[in-house]
Amino acid sequence: MKKILLLSDTHSHIDDQILKYVHQADEVWHAGDIGDLIVTDTLKKQKPLRAVFGNIDNHEARLEFPLHNRFVCEGVDVWITHIGGYPGKYSSAIREEIFKNPPKLFICGHSHILKVQFDKNLNLLHMNPGAAGKHGFHQVRTMLRFEIVGEKIQNLEVIELGRK
Repeated sequence: MKKILLLSDTHSHIDDQILKYVHQADEVWHAGDIGDLIVTDTLKKQKPLRAVFGNIDNHEARLEFPLHNRFVCEGVDVWITHIGGYPGKYSSAIREEIFKNPPKLFICGHSHILKVQFDKNLNLLHMNPGAAGKHGFHQVRTMLRFEIVGEKIQNLEVIELGRK
């Protein structure tokens, strides 16, 4: 079993509220728009980190993290990218690949809108954790927490970090 903390769109912001949940996780996944690498350096000191770069990230983040991160956690095929869209409106950049070889769990950020949706056509779960940072149009900072046990994704929780 793995306890996962999923966040995105930190835009250089990391604080004790985020770190409180980092300490409770087995792994932290970041879906891009990291901002300053102090964010990921801080996360990596606490827990194993899987991340992708986002559209605001500079060359340093792009050297350290990939655009797409596809891996298996426990028995779940996971694909993380920053700009991916959502069921029915996938980004043109990933549409061909997601239809050809869909993961079980598809994660993206970018929109700053928290969304969890099952895609019946592709038999996958889509997650966007919203934005954990303070930059952007969102009003409430959010993250997601869940567990992966074998091939099951369970105990999904929305974490609200308060108004930005």
